[in-house]
Amino acid sequence: MALKDQIALGMSLPHRSPDPIEAAVVRQVAQRAEALGFGDLWVTNNTLDHAGCFDSLTLLTYAAALTSTIRLGVSVLVLPVYSPVHVAHQVATLDYLSGGRAVLGVGLGREQHYPPFQVPRERRVRRFLEAVELMKALWTQPKVTYRGQIFQVEDGLMGPKPVQKPHPPVWLGGGHPAALRRAAVIADGWMGAGGSSTAAFAKSVPLVRAALEIAGRDPVTFPISKRVFMSVHERPEVAKAEVHRWFSEVYHNPNLTTEGGVYGTPEQVREQLEELVTMGATHLLLNPITRYTEQVEALAEVAGL
Repeated sequence: MALKDQIALGMSLPHRSPDPIEAAVVRQVAQRAEALGFGDLWVTNNTLDHAGCFDSLTLLTYAAALTSTIRLGVSVLVLPVYSPVHVAHQVATLDYLSGGRAVLGVGLGREQHYPPFQVPRERRVRRFLEAVELMKALWTQPKVTYRGQIFQVEDGLMGPKPVQKPHPPVWLGGGHPAALRRAAVIADGWMGAGGSSTAAFAKSVPLVRAALEIAGRDPVTFPISKRVFMSVHERPEVAKAEVHRWFSEVYHNPNLTTEGGVYGTPEQVREQLEELVTMGATHLLLNPITRYTEQVEALAEVAGL
């Protein structure tokens, strides 16, 4: 059975790299991914980043203008360091302009993400939960009055509303058990980080499913995803070297090459992706880390698209 018949497949837009990324390459990947049949395009969100990274929602709006059907997601935006009112407006605008294709992935991030934005690390879970509540209210209610411990809005009006009803899907990231439980209660999907190991993903999946059962939600219809940093090459040593450079220079953790990366010949890559399906993934975000236009074509072949 082809991989495309086993699982939903997304493609990463070129957006974060230690090397310059040309706008023409972003355009080519967006349009070819849609033409080849990938279901969604994704970016990360890294503002102060030594590797260099395009702004997520700006890049997705650019991709929306280049495409017509493929969905557009960010995973993850560290929500507590932003104004939820501003993010809600940006995502609603993206959803409106794209005809209802936006997906917002959010997470708590790490402690070092907070100081540059002058946002306190204390009570970040409360800030996060209120931000999600407030965004959903702004997307769904004509007029919003919200009185939280962190955020307050009186008679707030926001337009245009998103096309998707009741609102654009909100996915959560994070691998902590508490984050997995939150995802099962308030999110529309969960994505394991590309910088996390395959073993960590295997441990997280049953925790997500158990939390969904407790929350009275159907695990079959809840997307469980994994971002996969990867490279396909007929010479497996070349593919491994490319992934090793990525984890060494971007994550400063070369051990993740073998612990979380996917690389090798097309046959080897297909086998590694099928292992993630066996672990319980129902969606995979394929994230090539170099040779982007070549990799879209190669991965379409791997997937049987």
